[in-house]
Amino acid sequence: MTPYDALDQWIDAHFEAQVQFLQALIQVPTDTPPGNNAPHAERTAELLAQMGLHAEKHTVPTEQVQSAGLQSITNLIVRRSYGTGPTIALNAHGDVVPPGEGWTHAPYGGEIDNGKIYGRAAAVSKSDFATYTFAVRALESLGLPLHGGIELLFTYDEEFGGELGPGWLLKNKLTRPDLMIAAGFSYQVITAHNGCLQMQVTVHGKMAHAAIPESGVDALQGAVQILNALYSENIRYKQISSAVPGITHPYLNVGTIEGGTNTNVIPGKVSFKFDRRMIPEENPTEVEAHLRHIMTQTAQTMPGISIDIKRILLAHALQPLPGNQPLVEALQRHASALFGESIAVQGTPLYTDVRLFAEAGIPGVIYGAGPRTVLESHAKRADERLELEDLRCATKVLARTLLDLLQ
Repeated sequence: MTPYDALDQWIDAHFEAQVQFLQALIQVPTDTPPGNNAPHAERTAELLAQMGLHAEKHTVPTEQVQSAGLQSITNLIVRRSYGTGPTIALNAHGDVVPPGEGWTHAPYGGEIDNGKIYGRAAAVSKSDFATYTFAVRALESLGLPLHGGIELLFTYDEEFGGELGPGWLLKNKLTRPDLMIAAGFSYQVITAHNGCLQMQVTVHGKMAHAAIPESGVDALQGAVQILNALYSENIRYKQISSAVPGITHPYLNVGTIEGGTNTNVIPGKVSFKFDRRMIPEENPTEVEAHLRHIMTQTAQTMPGISIDIKRILLAHALQPLPGNQPLVEALQRHASALFGESIAVQGTPLYTDVRLFAEAGIPGVIYGAGPRTVLESHAKRADERLELEDLRCATKVLARTLLDLLQ
């Protein structure tokens, strides 16, 4: 029996426990917003302790959390040291978007149906709390001499940008790995992703009675003109192509809009938030400046309309760093063998907080449990799910990869 065979057998023998661990994680809600994530960290630490894994609890100060629009964050670090050698971090996030409507399975039930586990974060990314934990346990079960270390980083700020998750751990020098793997969401080994600019725009007019509209200035009509100018940019964006496989072109989406006081009142203020995805080749400073120019110029054509523009988030694109090749080669080799098909190395149009490690000069990749495509996982949609066999195989891929890198 080879060490790889032994890893696979251990994972198979403990797979029921792994699924139960994931179910327990899904069953503690972590809707963000509102972002009360500390209870999930406490539960995770308790479950890890039952497996003999001590989790350091790093609580982010309340004032920082509240200023970011969240309620509580406790990030976890499990450190496993095996002597001199590289430290590999495995990072997954526990915060999730609220479930929304349309579910046929309980969003926080962790129900299993026809070989799939259902629930918010079943695929992204509480699944990789389980994948990474059981890959490390399988590795240690061999009793082989290893060189280096592993850090399990379970964080809670990906949905709001990661600055109080991995960003906070890095800033406070609580982690500094040599290589890192971040939570996956498809079979592919991901080495690049889009950047993201999110902005809030407030359009000011003058409130008035609807019976005498000429006495006011309609902020909603002003917002419509600005929105039309922004949406028209999507036509131009389709002519811009990325050279990174898996990434197509930039795009812009308006996610929320609110304003007005009543149906018989001319709205005096309207606010909306938008998300602009940037391909790796784009310059974020130029993108933001261009959007500000478009909105300001449009507002100036409408008498009585003024606007305030606020940046909410600027997430830089992820691009491959020198030094990530050992990770890429090992993950691709083992994934291809275990899944029985060629596993691609490519980019994704999503953005993640793994970019924060890249900005700190730490080479990394995105890999973990997931289906062939993100769409199949129903991530951020109703009935998010994960094939249990995909969870099993991804765990084996990661355990084998860790063995390769730490022997």
